[in-house]
Amino acid sequence: MSQVGVIMGSDSDYKIMEESMKILREFELDFEVKISSAHRTLERTVEWVKDFEAQGGILIIAAAGLAAHLPGVVAGATILPVIGVPLSSGGMAGIDALYSIVQMPPGIPVATVGIGAARNAALLAVQILAIQDKPLSDKVKNYRAQMQQDIEAKDEALQKKVSEGIKGTNA
Repeated sequence: MSQVGVIMGSDSDYKIMEESMKILREFELDFEVKISSAHRTLERTVEWVKDFEAQGGILIIAAAGLAAHLPGVVAGATILPVIGVPLSSGGMAGIDALYSIVQMPPGIPVATVGIGAARNAALLAVQILAIQDKPLSDKVKNYRAQMQQDIEAKDEALQKKVSEGIKGTNA
């Protein structure tokens, strides 16, 4: 049984959404991936959402560009939480997708991350799942601790580089 569904409207979205899948793998979550369009394959999309929910899926990450209807269509077909990922495309570079996803009508919410922020969508999914999963919660805490250590190590390297640069000057 997959805990997370990842759906996108086109195979061209895969390169961005692959970042979500990397995070889901890193946290050892079961997921499934689907290409289906809100407009060109509406019935297929709704059928997949209903099947995913019926099989015990827990949440869905839905990515779309331009008019970005896919996350809203998915949210309208299920009571599962939906995280929308607006994708940069067209003349508005993803702003249109962001507005389309974030401005859902009352009663059909879609959690929305930044344009192209597939990684954050997966991390939000992981955090939601970690609420009732202590081992997963511990992994999230460790992940964040590692991020902190990485920043501190980068700062330490920078301080050393700056210090050596100052010592080496003939001012």
